[in-house]
Amino acid sequence: MTLQATVSMGWVGTVLAAAERQGVARGALLAQAGIAPEELTAERWPIDHITRLWRAAVHCTQDAGFGLKAGAGVGPASFNVVSYLLQSAPTLRAALALVQKYQRLISDGGRFQTITGPEACWVVYHPRQGALAFSPHQIESVLAAVVVFARWVTGSALRPQRVQLSQARIGPLAGYREVFQCPVDFEQAFSGVLLANAQLDAPLPQANAQLAQAHQQQAAARLAALSRQDGLEQTLRMWIASQLQGQAPARAQAARALGLSERTLARRMRAEGLSYSALLDGVRRDAALQAVAQTTRALSDIALALGYAEPSVFTRAFRRWTGATPGQWRGRGAADMRAQPPAA
Repeated sequence: MTLQATVSMGWVGTVLAAAERQGVARGALLAQAGIAPEELTAERWPIDHITRLWRAAVHCTQDAGFGLKAGAGVGPASFNVVSYLLQSAPTLRAALALVQKYQRLISDGGRFQTITGPEACWVVYHPRQGALAFSPHQIESVLAAVVVFARWVTGSALRPQRVQLSQARIGPLAGYREVFQCPVDFEQAFSGVLLANAQLDAPLPQANAQLAQAHQQQAAARLAALSRQDGLEQTLRMWIASQLQGQAPARAQAARALGLSERTLARRMRAEGLSYSALLDGVRRDAALQAVAQTTRALSDIALALGYAEPSVFTRAFRRWTGATPGQWRGRGAADMRAQPPAA
């Protein structure tokens, strides 16, 4: 089980390419997003990285339809082996089932759900954001990519019966009509695409059982390798960070989230030399330093958000981390304070 949402570099490349088509240089976009160019050599990005990239792309292009255009620009090479899985599947319905199974190879910053009806099915997208709220352009790009990929694998000018978004409209209505070619509703209960059962069950032109089996074996191997890369320490840190919402999450809760008994989790942590209390303290420290230095939130509110019952307890922890009180850290500036050694 992975508790850290990450995204493949293929999807990162889709955003970069869409911005470049509008004249925004890759270096300028990364600089606007606050992401170092060297990070393009990574195998995957944390979901917050690509959220920052989306926000920067919209800022640099000043295009209210950027998400739709980015999603509509996906192609066979955008999603590695998953693309070929879709192409060789027997039907569009089977292809969508494969997307659900192997979606993590593209991104685990969301999941798809199929809601079956007598005449048509909704393909619903549930985003899974990180610490940063998703840009609405991210949601629009995903639905646009679903429709474009459906047209690619079917070899037809497929039109959904309907598209709906949980968010308000952010671009010209003509842009939505051009991409989806069907009615589009906004501020609905969920974001999804409605496809007729006849479209979902029609044979695909390039269906190939042998190729499908080979591609599925390759995808399964990649998925297994990706799961092995998830270290316990990183997984626990990300989970703790996601649960710091007014309380300090307990180790027993972490064990349940990982599908383990508390005894098994404790044994695995001992084997890797990990301490749950030290991990919790480290995550709180990172969140506190960022919140105190980069926001104007009341210090008492930050303390409560990090699970400290009393501001005085938070102040003692902060002094232990930095050698300064939260007020001193904020007043002098984080850059200056980082040069000072912490108190013993």
